Amino acid sequence: MSFLSKQFIDVIQWTEPEPGILAYRYPMEDMEIQNGGKLTVRDSQMAVFVNEGRIADVFGPGLYTLNTNTLPILTYLMNWDKAFKSPFKSDVYYFSTRVQTDQRWGTATPITIRDKEFGAIRFRGYGIYAYRIADPKIFYQKISGTRDLYRVGDLEGQLRNTIVARMTDSFAQSSVPFLDMAANQQALGQKIAETMKPAFADFGLSLESFVVENISLPDELQKILDQRIGMNMIGDMGKYTQYQVAQSMPIAAANEGGGAAGIGVGLGAGLAMAQSMMNAMKPGEPPAPTAGPAAPAGGPAAPAAPATETKFCVNCGKPIPRSAKFCPECGGTQQ
Repeated sequence: MSFLSKQFIDVIQWTEPEPGILAYRYPMEDMEIQNGGKLTVRDSQMAVFVNEGRIADVFGPGLYTLNTNTLPILTYLMNWDKAFKSPFKSDVYYFSTRVQTDQRWGTATPITIRDKEFGAIRFRGYGIYAYRIADPKIFYQKISGTRDLYRVGDLEGQLRNTIVARMTDSFAQSSVPFLDMAANQQALGQKIAETMKPAFADFGLSLESFVVENISLPDELQKILDQRIGMNMIGDMGKYTQYQVAQSMPIAAANEGGGAAGIGVGLGAGLAMAQSMMNAMKPGEPPAPTAGPAAPAGGPAAPAAPATETKFCVNCGKPIPRSAKFCPECGGTQQ
């Protein structure tokens, strides 16, 4: 009676009901496979038979008749078909081998590396990748196991952390400067993919593509980089300062009376300050001659040099005597 109460399976097949399923266990409770039954494995699928807790065979796409004449296919177990009765019992797992696209990766925290140009820097990155199941036997043994259903989301965290770890190693061994990395993201993605393929293969997966969408610095470091880029774009600081002064001259001329004078004095002082900064950045010049020996005691004291009060030219910013009405450098009229 127990034999007659069991249900026999004539056709074993599975169609993916929704995206994101990697492995599916065919329901076999109180059911046995009819000897001579059919196994259908569609394109983008593979099926694994597990007999007495061990993988017996792996079936690729096709239609199979299940009897002692056609089993085993790959012979993972020696003579596993000899123990079959009619009907027989075995666990069947389906695996989706289609490419799982648009998988996201990103660095949760900035990665610290030693850069060839900037020294130690921290950067962030994100992008997409795609993979598929290449070896269902390894995937079953190491990842999915006996679960009834295994989804893409169950594996997402493991793969993302593996990507970040391998990517950090790749950057640590690379001598490419950060600015060149950001400018060659396609080549960078290909290089990272080559280093990560062995890690995916260890899970029975094949990494199909890896794309680096963006590499950037944290906000505080990005501001410093922007300042450096701005300094490089300016080039000659002296010419840039003269340009700024020339741009401000119409504003000074438009103001009347003391306002114009005040603006002129401010511009002159700013130009003089910029000139001093430029001189400080130039290579050292021979020091000025020191004063002569002091007069002997009791002798007549040397007359003190008269103090000369100066001001700055409102046009060119050169220091001139305060009493001068015209600048000896540019000839501009003084206030």
